[in-house]
Amino acid sequence: MQGPPTFGSAFLLAQLGAHATQRFAERVADLGLTPPQTGLLRAIARRPGESQQVLAAELGTPPTRLVALVDGLEQQGLIERRRNPQDRRLYAVFLSDKGQETMAELAKAGAAHENELTAALSTEERSTLHELLARIAADRGLMPGVHPGYRT
Repeated sequence: MQGPPTFGSAFLLAQLGAHATQRFAERVADLGLTPPQTGLLRAIARRPGESQQVLAAELGTPPTRLVALVDGLEQQGLIERRRNPQDRRLYAVFLSDKGQETMAELAKAGAAHENELTAALSTEERSTLHELLARIAADRGLMPGVHPGYRT
């Protein structure tokens, strides 16, 4: 008699990824955001003053999708579009004061999410897991800090 079927690491990563994605979406929904909006806020915080075109390229998303995300964040008062002084045809995107406050809340939510997801691991194991996952992501050509979901 054979034992229960075994599952590979790729399956476990997919299973945990789906779970983590769902839990993260729930956490940021409490802040009135979606995961794509959260990723865009993070990109703007990392590189304030970039154009929408540069942000779209960095995230690997079509510019039309990015415009919709920017519009939504602007309507919530989280970001500001300003004319780019070097090229008046372009808008530079910045976090507003409310956006800065929201980023602080997102940092807390992210830390809680990380702690919940890795609660079964020691501090050393968490570090090892992070290093291994980062190595796999780099080998697959994934851009650090950018979710591949922006491409679809």
